[in-house]
Amino acid sequence: MEPKEIIQKLLENIEKVIVGKEEPVKLCLAALISKGHVLIEDVPGLGKTMLARSIARSINADFKRLQFTPDMLPSDITGVSVYNQKTQEFEARPGPIFSNIILADEINRTTPRTQSGLLECMQEARVTIDGKSYILPQPFFVLATQNPIEFHGTYPLPEAQMDRFLIQINMGYPEAEDEVLILDKQMKEHPIEKIGSVSNLEEIVMLQEKATTIYLSADMVKFITGIVRLTRSHPEVLLGASPRGSLALMHISRALALIEGRDFVMPDDIKKMAKYALAHRIVLKTEAQVEGRTKQQVIEEVLRSVVVPL
Repeated sequence: MEPKEIIQKLLENIEKVIVGKEEPVKLCLAALISKGHVLIEDVPGLGKTMLARSIARSINADFKRLQFTPDMLPSDITGVSVYNQKTQEFEARPGPIFSNIILADEINRTTPRTQSGLLECMQEARVTIDGKSYILPQPFFVLATQNPIEFHGTYPLPEAQMDRFLIQINMGYPEAEDEVLILDKQMKEHPIEKIGSVSNLEEIVMLQEKATTIYLSADMVKFITGIVRLTRSHPEVLLGASPRGSLALMHISRALALIEGRDFVMPDDIKKMAKYALAHRIVLKTEAQVEGRTKQQVIEEVLRSVVVPL
């Protein structure tokens, strides 16, 4: 089956559950194809959990939901080593992180120590239990959520840890007609109970490999680095995006080109993905924050000032 056909089937299947959110669905699929992870910052009840479950069901993947709380320990995620009296040896008991799709719900409700335990798994795709390393199953995709309106009892992710997410997105409230359709679809049962798999893990791995072959010209490479470098010199930015930001923008732009059915990256791909891949990687100066400036506004200004390749 051709990549575009696989991707179209996945989009159609997921959109049976996630109504009117084509953009977030595409972005999550692009991140999965890029071997990256997604942070969704939005209010409760907008379908973040259903999005993760829909992706998992659509590709017949193992799915685990981790509800983060202040008393959660890193071992609750990664697993522990247990003594076996019969063999008189310690044996690793894998934690829920040994799954294909992980929903890290309200990641900012747990301590920095536990956050770091999850982010290490994301970065290395491996887990260390009592000094022994274990490779995580592939594909491996983390969709983390955080609530932007509650601050009591939360531990905001530091910029260094935010940088581990390939992209940050918002779901947003549905349009009026979409909200009516949501109610109609759930009159009797949730549509998540009806959808099955339309792809498999092998096809996702194939898409991940295919994305690395998407052509990126020298001009596109300069365009990406030019955007990222301008975030470092913007007068309202205290800390600009690092080279990891350049890599993130490259990977997600290639995945978007693949989703759109092309074998090459266009400037529009890069411009479209820039705010998702870079905004959470920059730190604004205090004066800019006081004036109500947003990171997305800064990225838009950067995009207007950089020369677009012909």
